[in-house]
Amino acid sequence: MKGIIKILNRFLPPYKKEVILSFLFNILTALLNVFSLMTIIPILQVLFKINTRTYEFIPWNAKESSLIDITMNNGYWYLSQLIETYGSSNTLMILAIVLVIMTFLKTGTAYLGSYFTVPIRTGVVRDIRNRINDKILTLPIGFFSEERKGDILARISGDVNEVENSVMSSLDMLFKNPVLIIIYLATMIALSWQLTIFVLVLLPVMGYVMGTVGKTLKRTSYEAQNKWGELMSQVEETLGGLRVIKAFNAEKAISNRFHKGSNEFRRMSNRIARRQYLAHPMSEFLGTLTIAVVLWFGGSLILKGSGLVDAPTFIYYLTIFYSIINPAKEFSKSAYAVQRGLASMQRIDKILGAESERNNNAAPKKIRFTREISYRQVWFAYEQDNWVLKNIDLSIPKGKTIALVGESGSGKSTMVDLLLRFYSVQRGGIFIDDINIEDVTLYDLRSHMGYVNQEAILFNDTFFNNIAFGTQNATLAQVEAAARIANAHDFIMATEHGYQTNIGDRGSKLSGGQRQRISIARAVLKDPEILILDEATSALDTASEKLVQEALDRLVKNRTTITIAHRLSTVQNADRIFVVNNGEIVEEGTHEDLYKKNGYYRQLCDIQLDIKR
Repeated sequence: MKGIIKILNRFLPPYKKEVILSFLFNILTALLNVFSLMTIIPILQVLFKINTRTYEFIPWNAKESSLIDITMNNGYWYLSQLIETYGSSNTLMILAIVLVIMTFLKTGTAYLGSYFTVPIRTGVVRDIRNRINDKILTLPIGFFSEERKGDILARISGDVNEVENSVMSSLDMLFKNPVLIIIYLATMIALSWQLTIFVLVLLPVMGYVMGTVGKTLKRTSYEAQNKWGELMSQVEETLGGLRVIKAFNAEKAISNRFHKGSNEFRRMSNRIARRQYLAHPMSEFLGTLTIAVVLWFGGSLILKGSGLVDAPTFIYYLTIFYSIINPAKEFSKSAYAVQRGLASMQRIDKILGAESERNNNAAPKKIRFTREISYRQVWFAYEQDNWVLKNIDLSIPKGKTIALVGESGSGKSTMVDLLLRFYSVQRGGIFIDDINIEDVTLYDLRSHMGYVNQEAILFNDTFFNNIAFGTQNATLAQVEAAARIANAHDFIMATEHGYQTNIGDRGSKLSGGQRQRISIARAVLKDPEILILDEATSALDTASEKLVQEALDRLVKNRTTITIAHRLSTVQNADRIFVVNNGEIVEEGTHEDLYKKNGYYRQLCDIQLDIKR
């Protein structure tokens, strides 16, 4: 129950009005159902002429009788008056019309009760998905190195749907089914408290059995949703690596892996569904068993002439009692759905509860980049004590171009990631004009920077929107000027709709060189003070590299540029080159100075020359 209340407290406050209206209409539905079924008694009286008593009208304010007794007496008096005035047949027709009207009103209020739950259902789903999406955008890069993208997609789809069902079931459990049960139970007590006490002794047995069956459902549901996340991850990997899979004839292996996971998910789903489907027949059987016992007990009392209830009232009593069975069944089914929803909410909370990027201190500082960027005794490790960077000290004067070179895995990209605050420095600090970047907001820090990496990250959108990405209110003229600098304007205009042409998923309609030039145009439009080039030309052919390099040469003019490169020919003109090996800066200087030293940099250059030969 605590879990239910917790979920409702999180997601229902914006929909208080709808909850209240739904609750009120559920009350009306229950009351109208009680009154509509009450017509059964006079109908039976008329049909079978059971009651031969003579009734006199009792004033409603009479103190010698209870309100229930007065109501029953005056009801029979009105019935007798109708029979005298219109006859038995016409009275029966009047009662039938009353029954139809009452049923119409009851079904109408039942619809309105459901009508106001629709915006709750859709709103909660929207709110949860929005929260997940917004949270993903605030999470550090490190979070996604541990979580599979497919599993995240599974949480935002399947798990959210389970929570949706859980919320609606929770509403039924708290605001609908209990209302129906309480009103029906109150009516039963008014009719015969002795019989109702007997019933209340039997009902807890049904509740206990149902609770026992559902004990393990939450745990099983959690495991099943995890397995579904794994399957989604496999699909995501398959779509991303389809070329490699086909090239290595690995279709069978991938297929077998998915089939194995799919079969495991099926077995888990079978266990959950079988338990869930057990709720309906079990509640049906136990309810019928209870009715049979009540029928035997109450019928025995009537046959013995105990005088507790007459036959028509007893039939009405059974009808009301039977009306409790359906909300009781729904209550038990809701309990199962809630357990599944709680399991899914645990998975969703793994994202919502994850620590976001540390944005800033209480009083953030503003960057005024006028002198230099400096790394001061910087240490960093992805895993504890496994240092990727060790005591990094370097200075990057404003307006200069520096290059970071070294073997793969030496720590070059990590140095850039720390400057962008994708990760936080663990020892030492990175400063811009003596201001620690940890003391400024992420927005302020990254607004000074442009980033072009090896894999151009493009979106399934137009050329214009991809170039203008991250730049507010960019005009076509500005986008076109940036594209010209990036050597992209000509091939853009050669497309059917020019700058309004869609480039496909991740720029699939473009070549590698074209994608990279679009990425450069985006950086040109942002006009950053600090430019980061991470292997920007390493994946290109010679012709494309030439065009991209020309664009980069235009881009780096009058900017502070940090270049990461494997192709040492692209960094020979850098103002300063830092050679990184095993997380440490082992050499620094210009290309000529480093080459003359005959050290590690010279070895890297000679290796690349040998490869070219």
